Amino acid sequence: MELHLGKRHWEAHTPDWPAALIAGFLAGALLMVLEFLWAVTGGNEPWSIAHKVAGITLGHDVATTSGFSTGVIATALLTHYVLGMLFGCILAAILSAFRMDDSPGMAFAVGAAFGMVLYLFNFYVMAKAYPWFVDMRTLETFIGHVIFGMMAGFAYWRMQRHPT
Repeated sequence: MELHLGKRHWEAHTPDWPAALIAGFLAGALLMVLEFLWAVTGGNEPWSIAHKVAGITLGHDVATTSGFSTGVIATALLTHYVLGMLFGCILAAILSAFRMDDSPGMAFAVGAAFGMVLYLFNFYVMAKAYPWFVDMRTLETFIGHVIFGMMAGFAYWRMQRHPT
């Protein structure tokens, strides 16, 4: 008689890409709302984060300014959603490859770990190319990325279609 403790192993399994894209989009939207609320409640300029995100595609001059601008906000939204969907797909690939997409608890846990790694990547590695993100190395930003990962993992788990 063998006792299997739910060992995880790599097994060829294709992620549900539409579910991954939607999960990343939803988690990205949640992160944007959290960032905006933290900026407003913290007494900071509410559009400064949008300028930093838009700076990824529009450059340093936009990233270091603030204030409402329709073009900057539209660019920030597009950039943030595209990155959210990309990261949602990466998380779905991890969850699927190791068959960790079969329970909400595992999706939350792996998503939280993914969010932590994503925070470190964004604000310590990518900040070398986009130095205006260095001042966003805060507890709120870290928590936001953990929540992003948890939301993306849970949403993917909930929406994925299982092959029949």
